[in-house]
Formats: sequence, structure tokens, C-alpha cells
Amino acid sequence: MNFFSPVDQSFYMQPTLLLAKSLIGKHLVHILDGEYLVGQITETEAYLGVLDPACHSFGRKKTKRTKVLYGEPGRIYTYSMHTHCLLNIVCEEPGQPEAVLIRAIEPIAGIKKMEKLRGMQLKNKQFSNGPGKLTKAMGITMDYYGLSLLDESLYIAEGSIEPPVLATKRVGIGGARQAKHYPWRFINSATPFVSIYRS
Repeated sequence: MNFFSPVDQSFYMQPTLLLAKSLIGKHLVHILDGEYLVGQITETEAYLGVLDPACHSFGRKKTKRTKVLYGEPGRIYTYSMHTHCLLNIVCEEPGQPEAVLIRAIEPIAGIKKMEKLRGMQLKNKQFSNGPGKLTKAMGITMDYYGLSLLDESLYIAEGSIEPPVLATKRVGIGGARQAKHYPWRFINSATPFVSIYRS
């Protein structure tokens, strides 16, 4: 499985919106207990920092939880929502606290282990089509907070395809003022493995 080669540091230095779009089709890789769990990224959301009411660092808010957002690109920002762990990638230059949320994946490898972790079979359409579902399926926990995607067992690898990418409104941010209308969610429009199904 060593053909899942990590992207280099320059990949994480793209502007946040470009990074969010570029992640579609890439592989999310977690080496867990010596086994490769791999999912193709199908959905992301960009959060543009201090001027984005939907971002945790809006207004330059800085707490123990958001501290990592002010660090170097390629760091992992995990946080808990409704008991679920959500996985984000820190973007932009240090001090510019922006991030991309990984919202959904299509499982590629390690599926039997993913099914055990998820407690259901892959044929269930709800398997990994949401940010909390994918972290559970891949065994990703809050323990990864602040670690680097460049040198840990959790990383982003090159993709094998260039999928069609659709930009839409972000999900579940009704209180984010005008920002709730911004098309900062990106999906692979050719797969059902996304958090909201297309009509």
C-alpha cells in the first residue's frame, strides 16, 4: 500500500479556497495498528478565519481549542461536535487562522476494519457521508489535535483521479450571517458519498 504517497508541504500552502477544492479526489490515509485505512476525499468546506462568521477564529478569537489555527499550514485541527470528532486542516500563513473541514470520504482500502469501527457495512449509504461518520470509520480521534499531516500516521496522499468538482453553500451554519450563502463547500459531483444528496 506504499503507493499512497503523501503530498508535500507546498500543497498545504495554497490559499484556503484553493486547498479546499484541491483536496477533492485526494486520499485521506490513516495507518492504524499497521493497517492502511484509505478514503478518497469527496467533500470539504473552507473556513476563512477572522472575517468568516462561521469560523471558530472569527474576530481573531483565540482559545485553547483554536490555538492551533494560528500555527503553520498542514497542522491538524480536531474538535468535538455532538460527541463526534471533526477533522480540519490548518491553512495559510501562521497567524492567519483558516482551515478546511473534511466532510466526507469514499472508502478505498481497509474497508473491513472501517466497517468494524463504524459498526455497519459499507453498503449503507450513511457510512462515511459526514464529518463525524468519516472520522469514526477511519479511527481518527481528538488525539491528533495539533499534529502535522507531514510526518504522522495520518496524512493526505495524491489522488488517482480528477473528479468533477461542484461548489455549493456550506452545511449547518445558519447563524453565520451573510457567510451562510458563500459557496465554500466543494463536492465530487460524481459520487453519492457526500453529506447532502443532490436532487
